[in-house]
Amino acid sequence: MIISGWIQLAVFIAVLVLITKPLGIYLVQVLDANGKTFLDPVVKPLERLTYRLIGVDPEKEQGWMHYTFAMLIFSIVTMLLTYLILRLQSVLPLNPQQMPPVSEPLSFNTAASFLTNTNWQNYGGENTMSYLSQMLALASHNFFSAATGIAIAAAVVRGVARHTTETIGNFWVDLVRVQYYLLLPISIIYALFLVSQGCIQNFKPYDTAKVVEVQTVQVPKKDDKGNPVTDAKGNPVMVPQKVDTQ
Repeated sequence: MIISGWIQLAVFIAVLVLITKPLGIYLVQVLDANGKTFLDPVVKPLERLTYRLIGVDPEKEQGWMHYTFAMLIFSIVTMLLTYLILRLQSVLPLNPQQMPPVSEPLSFNTAASFLTNTNWQNYGGENTMSYLSQMLALASHNFFSAATGIAIAAAVVRGVARHTTETIGNFWVDLVRVQYYLLLPISIIYALFLVSQGCIQNFKPYDTAKVVEVQTVQVPKKDDKGNPVTDAKGNPVMVPQKVDTQ
């Protein structure tokens, strides 16, 4: 590893150590349904509105079976919605590049991957997914799966720490509070940083530019439906492709 790599690693570890205690204290308040945070004046009204819309009583806790059932229902529903968006992206808006529907196996693989926070992408995002698919189906899972993981971790801690109770919290409350008080604020701050650095994101069709050096690369051959073509042994068939624009 070169010196700049070691410096980056050292800075990362130092920042991680510095924020561990304050972030941990903050998480304790976030994962307490009655906890108070500095974001309450702004976020609390939105939190209450969300509970009313989904019909959740934030004061009512769940046992481990109800907590697990709620988590599974949420995960299954969001996975199915993701699968449907990917399969129907050709007829949905925000698809200026006219991306075809994602194949059934790839849609299922991608939905399952993002559901579990694995985020394994067996495709080229810029030539497979529409803007809507990336924003509504995939980016949302970066919040859902992370919040679900934090909620489950909190439920396990409560189960260990509480010796004389049959409840371990409320999944819907944990999910909402982690999203509103932790993940969204961090994302907004980072998004503003990216904007300040000139990162571009819009809904316009792709722009193309001539590359300095023309290259020939091997790419998977696809059929009329956009699915990869395989040989008799199941290996992808590769074809040469000249790259002169990007």
